[in-house]
Amino acid sequence: MTFTTKLANAIRQHDSLLCIGLDPDIARFPGVLKGRSDAVFEFCRAIIDATAPYACAFKPQIAYFAALAAEDQLQAICDYLNQHYPDIPVVLDAKRGDIGATAEQYAREAFERYKSDAVTVNPYMGFDSIEPYLQWNEKGVIVLCRTSNPGGSDLQFLKVDGMPLYQHVARLVARQWNRNGQCALVVGATFPEEIAEVRKIVGDMPLLVPGIGAQGGDIEATVMAGQTRDGTGMMINSSRAILYAKPVDGEGFADAAARVARETRDAINIYRHR
Repeated sequence: MTFTTKLANAIRQHDSLLCIGLDPDIARFPGVLKGRSDAVFEFCRAIIDATAPYACAFKPQIAYFAALAAEDQLQAICDYLNQHYPDIPVVLDAKRGDIGATAEQYAREAFERYKSDAVTVNPYMGFDSIEPYLQWNEKGVIVLCRTSNPGGSDLQFLKVDGMPLYQHVARLVARQWNRNGQCALVVGATFPEEIAEVRKIVGDMPLLVPGIGAQGGDIEATVMAGQTRDGTGMMINSSRAILYAKPVDGEGFADAAARVARETRDAINIYRHR
């Protein structure tokens, strides 16, 4: 099954556009996990089990694992997702951006070691930095386009052939690079007008949209700008707001995460199909 088909099925099955980011920060772990050698795995596993009914994708951020020398636990988490939730896509957030043999190794890392369904990549070095990933026809290649950070405008708004660079990237991906229908774009929720511009350019191509939750992106504006005609086509990511939700009424950390994930999924769905 291809990434795009798997994503479409998960959106339909879970009635959700919510992508849940896995950014494990041990400083914010609950006391019950403190000092455990498998704390990263157990934290992520508990979050996954609690929030899977509300997710269209899970997005582990590789830097959080690598900084803790916990790549083995990331691999175990990806294996756990593929075994227990095979219907939910795994997006490895790595933002790789090299060329040639090095990019080939990054592709192997993402698709063979971690067995992810898709990976985020940086297009700054052009098509040479994207092509090695496209050899994996069934996998998703999610290209940075209009990022959610304020500093993204330093480069992404530079004019190329009379249009902002982010729109040029969107055109390149949609018209030239998406040879197998496996590409998607990263477009931040903090810039809904730019989401709408990208949607006009790329048609029904999936968008990974970070920036709601802790980053303050507006859910209504995001959905209205980025959804496709059938109310799909988006993975709206939330990480910290869900992972580190404050428990209430005797909840544990996983129950709190489930509550916020459900509330976020439902808030997104209010504006779908409008």
